[in-house]
Amino acid sequence: PKLLLHNAQTMPNKDAVRENEYGVWQTFTWKSYANEVKRIALGMAAEGFKRGDKLAIIGNNRARLYFGALAAQALGGVSVGMYQDSIAKELAYVVEHAETRFVLAEDEEQVDKLFEIKEQIPHVEKVIYENPRGLESSKNPWLIALSKLEQLGDEFAQQHPNYFENEVAQGKADDVSCLSYTSGTTGLPKGAMLTHRNLMMPVLAYSKQEGWNKNDEFLAYLPMAWVGDLAYTVGATLVNGSCFNVIENPSTMRRDYRAIGPTFLVAPPAVLEQGLTRVQVLMEEADFIKRGLYNYFMGIAVKVEELKQARKQPGLGLRLLNLMGNVLVRAPLRDLLGSSRIRYAYTGGAPIGPDVFNFYRALGMNLKQFYGSTETSGGCVGQPNGHASADNVGFPLKGVEVKVAENGEILIRGEHIFKGYYKNDEATKGAIDAEGYFHTGDAGFFDPGGYLKVIDRAKDVSYLNDKTMFAPQYLENKLKFSPYIKEAVTYGASRNFVAAMINIDLEALESWAEHNSISYSGYQELSQKPEVYRLIDSEISRINQSLAADPHLAGAQIKRFLILNKELDADDGEITRTRKLRRNVIADRYKPLVDALYTGADKAETEIVVTYEDGREGKIKAAVKIQDTSSAMAAKVA
Repeated sequence: PKLLLHNAQTMPNKDAVRENEYGVWQTFTWKSYANEVKRIALGMAAEGFKRGDKLAIIGNNRARLYFGALAAQALGGVSVGMYQDSIAKELAYVVEHAETRFVLAEDEEQVDKLFEIKEQIPHVEKVIYENPRGLESSKNPWLIALSKLEQLGDEFAQQHPNYFENEVAQGKADDVSCLSYTSGTTGLPKGAMLTHRNLMMPVLAYSKQEGWNKNDEFLAYLPMAWVGDLAYTVGATLVNGSCFNVIENPSTMRRDYRAIGPTFLVAPPAVLEQGLTRVQVLMEEADFIKRGLYNYFMGIAVKVEELKQARKQPGLGLRLLNLMGNVLVRAPLRDLLGSSRIRYAYTGGAPIGPDVFNFYRALGMNLKQFYGSTETSGGCVGQPNGHASADNVGFPLKGVEVKVAENGEILIRGEHIFKGYYKNDEATKGAIDAEGYFHTGDAGFFDPGGYLKVIDRAKDVSYLNDKTMFAPQYLENKLKFSPYIKEAVTYGASRNFVAAMINIDLEALESWAEHNSISYSGYQELSQKPEVYRLIDSEISRINQSLAADPHLAGAQIKRFLILNKELDADDGEITRTRKLRRNVIADRYKPLVDALYTGADKAETEIVVTYEDGREGKIKAAVKIQDTSSAMAAKVA
C-alpha cells in the first residue's frame, strides 16, 4: 500500500490498470487506482474491518478484486485468495480455517456458493459483491454491494479525514500481507503466511536483474489465489510503476492477449502446453504448403535454439535459414498469437517439458524458467538473459541462499521465506529448520556450471525393479508435448516396467476426429475408440524412441497404457486447482486400472464417483481398454 501511494504521488496520471469490461477497456491511473483502494478500505473500516482481520477474495480476475486485496492490507489486514472454480466445500475449508470475517466475491455465482456453506463459516460477518447482476433486489443483511461499500467509504472519509493514510503509515514490512494456501497435493491445503517483505524481496531482485520498467505491460489472467499472480501482477507493477491489464473473463483470454500485446508474461507450463496444442492443431488444419513451411523452418529454429543452449555457434547457413524462417513463419505466428511485443516471458510453478520450452524459445519468445513455491513467495531462482535452458532453472536471485542436502533435497533461505503455516506450528517446524532453511521437498543438484537442476518431487523419485531411475514428472511432461495428450500419470516404482494412464485433449481430438470421419457422443466414447488408441500409441512410441536414445532413461520406456474414460478433475480431488496431480488420490480411485496395467489384462472395469459443478455427485461406470505400446511389442519381437 505504501508503494501505491508513492506511485499515485509521483506519477498520478500514468496508466496503472486497464480492465476489459463488456469489450471496452477501462483505464485507472495511479491516482484513480489509489483512490479506489482508499474508498474500499474506508468502506470496510465503516463496516468494522480492523487490523489483523482477513478478507477472502473469490472470483475471476477483476480490477476491483485486486483493489480489495490492497484495501485490506492498507488497514493492516490480510487478504486470502481462493480459486474461482472451487466448489462450495473447498471454500468452506479455507474461509473457516482462515477465520475470515469479510469476503469479497465477484458475482452471484460465487455468492451462491457462500450461501450454500453459510452454516459452516460462522466467522464471516459480511459478503461484499462486485457484480450486482441478480443480486440487486437482495435485502439480506449478510450482503453488501461493492458500490454501496464505496459510498460508505466516502461518508467515513468525511468523518475521519486522515484515517486511511494513518493506517497505511502504521504498516510494517514484517506484517502478514496475505494467506496463500498451498495446492494440497498430499492433503488439505496449508495457509502460508506471507509478509510484505517476503513478497517484495524476490520481485525487487528479479526486477533489478531483468530490467523491468514502468513502460511494461503485464497481463492479469492467472488465478488470483496463486502466489505468482500476487507477485507478478500486483507486486511487480507496484515496484516498477508499470501497468497490468485485466482480461474480461477466461474465455476472452486469447482475444484480450492479442489486443493488449503484453511485454511481460508469466505462464505456468499448463498454459504453454495449451498454446502449443493450439498451434499444432492450426498447422494440422493448414494446407500442404503452409504445413510444410512450418515443419521445416520450426525444425531449423529448434536446432538453432538447442545449439545456443549448448553454448555452440550455429553455422552461417543455419543462421540464414533461421532468418528466412523468422520472416516466413515465426514472425507471422507470433503476431497471430499476440506475442510480438513480449520482452520477458517466464514459466514456473511446475516442471516444463523440454520440447515445450524449446518450442517457444524457437518461436522467438524470450522464455525463461524460474523456480519457487508458495512458501518462497514465488520464483526465487531464475535464468538471466543469455542463460535460458530447458535443462535447469538457473541461479538463485540476489539475497537467496540455496543448498542441496545430503539426501538430495533442495533447501532455500532468505528474506522471502514465508513466516509459517497459519495455525499449524507442527507443519511449520517440519518445513523450516533451525538454520532458517525451507525444505522444498524437491530433489535436485547444482551442475558444474552452477545451475540448479530440479529432478522431481523427492518423494516421487524412485526406481524400477532393475534399478532404472523412475522420475514420473519427467516422463509425463514428455507425453504432454503431444497435442493429443492433455494429462498423463505414469507408474513404475518397484515395478518391472513403466505404464501410463492418459487423458486425451478433447479440443485437439475434436479436429482430428472430424478430419478422420470419426463420430462420437462425448469424451467417454471418443476416449475408447480403437482409432484414438492407435493415435496415442503412435505418440507414445515416438516418445519411447527419444527415451531409448538416452542410456540413463532407456529402461524407463512406457510398455503399457490406457486412456481414462473421464478427464482428471479438481472437483473430484484428482488434481489441484493449479492442475498438479494428486497421485495418492488417483492411485486409490483408479486402483483396478493401475493393477490391470501390470496383470496383462486387455481391459478393466471401473466405477468412479464424480462431483458436478453444482456439488451433486454421480457415478461413471465403464470398461477401459488397456494395451501394450507398439514399440514395446516390437522390442519383444526383436
